Amino acid sequence: MPGRAWLMLALATVGFAVNFWAWALLSPLGPRFKDTLELSSFEQSLLVAVPVVVGSLGRIPVGALTDRLGGRTMFSLVSAVTIVPVLYLGLAGHSSLLALLVGGFFLGIGGTAFAVGVPFVNAWFPPRRRGLALGIFGMGMGGTAISALTTVQLVDAHGMATPFLVTAAVLAVYAVVAALVMRDAPGHTVSTEPMTRRLIATCRLGVTWQASALYAVAFGGYVAFSVYLPTYLKNSYGLSQADAANRMAGFVLLAVAMRPVGGWLSDRIGAVRVLGGTLAVVLVGAFVQSTTPSLMPAGTIAFLAMAAALGAGSGAVFALVALLAPPKQVGSVTGIVGAAGGLGGFVPPLVMGSLYGAYGSYAIGLILLGLVATAALAFTGTGVRSAVTRRTRRATAQPLPH
Repeated sequence: MPGRAWLMLALATVGFAVNFWAWALLSPLGPRFKDTLELSSFEQSLLVAVPVVVGSLGRIPVGALTDRLGGRTMFSLVSAVTIVPVLYLGLAGHSSLLALLVGGFFLGIGGTAFAVGVPFVNAWFPPRRRGLALGIFGMGMGGTAISALTTVQLVDAHGMATPFLVTAAVLAVYAVVAALVMRDAPGHTVSTEPMTRRLIATCRLGVTWQASALYAVAFGGYVAFSVYLPTYLKNSYGLSQADAANRMAGFVLLAVAMRPVGGWLSDRIGAVRVLGGTLAVVLVGAFVQSTTPSLMPAGTIAFLAMAAALGAGSGAVFALVALLAPPKQVGSVTGIVGAAGGLGGFVPPLVMGSLYGAYGSYAIGLILLGLVATAALAFTGTGVRSAVTRRTRRATAQPLPH
């Protein structure tokens, strides 16, 4: 592999992390805004959810634009545009719920960076290395951890505007570096089709819906636990908020670390086998945890096993996209799949909260997770396996170039 490919991968991963850092700025401050603005629980949830929903749905047009304009242009553009809502929220937009919702809506643009990086990285690496490369890029989702670890501390030490000003400065530096240093892969072809026609064509691809369904389970499960795990641990085991948050951080870090492992394994043994194995682990872990075992060691082992499996499974899904999606449509496919993953993370917390309110237990919610993992496992072993087999046969049947 040329050194430039690894440099481009590093720049894309940093860009993903920086934009996700900005994307997640409001979440750690949710409890503070609830107290200072006297928000209801629903209003606090809405405040945190708006950037995530916009960032998830925004990946669809941004992915299509990346196919047309290239990753270099889009990384610079997304980073530069995200500076505007970050500065607005830090300097003026935190005085009312309406101002926060407006700023949070446009802050969602930062969450679309994922749909820029996947086609950009995919074009730089040959098929046998794409699983690992996309897994490494996926570690940029750890940018949310930067926000979680620094935002509240910066506000306490230096005032409300500080974390927003720091993030805006980092975004500005990255936008300039991306414009000057990043390059689209040699041989990169620009799609000239209108966006609407390209998206319609993408929706007709089997891989779009296969990968969307699997990513909604794998990445959606990661998002759901990262959002809801502190509440679950507090209600089920009586942990303090700080202890529950620390355990959630461990869950997130393990999932992030396992994402490139899932991509690397997919390069070696195939994405279908990796997905099968990871979904089986989620299935077992969910059913074990549905009995609410003692937290040490059974509950901790169950959650850490699911964290590792969900992280590796997320990496395997995009190894599958790299294998099955036509090169000119990787950005469009990524946009839809990424949106499915982001949105998939916000259904389970709502279900878990409703079931706990009705029955005083999370058992049914965890059993439902196990059943969803079972369905995804069966789908992987049938429809997805057949698609990969057909793709392999077509590739084998093509004559070698002279």
